[in-house]
Amino acid sequence: MKKNNQLEPLTKVEEQVMQYIWNLGECLVSDIIKEMGDTEIPHSTISSVVRILERKNYVDHKTYGKTHLYYAVVPKEDYANAHINKLVKNYFDNSPSELVSFLVKNEKLDIQELNELYKLLKKK
Repeated sequence: MKKNNQLEPLTKVEEQVMQYIWNLGECLVSDIIKEMGDTEIPHSTISSVVRILERKNYVDHKTYGKTHLYYAVVPKEDYANAHINKLVKNYFDNSPSELVSFLVKNEKLDIQELNELYKLLKKK
């Protein structure tokens, strides 16, 4: 699952398919396609992406005859945490406060959201 103690990076398409798998829980490839709402996407394309996710150890499956039921091995929170840490390290001098400052300056966080963050920090 991990390469040098880190999750292997996903392409944009792989990440999109993972979002569906995280949201669906256990699912068939046909469930993913149905959730995507795009009937033009070939089953084989999504199946290939899911198999890549399986090779990268993000997904595993249970077999029922010829049917594969897929499920996430890497929790969404772990994936998000790895990416946030990388973002903070690469763009904000490894300073979470620099990230928060950036979000405030760019009006991505309002006072109510900052108060909620403050309450969370006080609990810790």
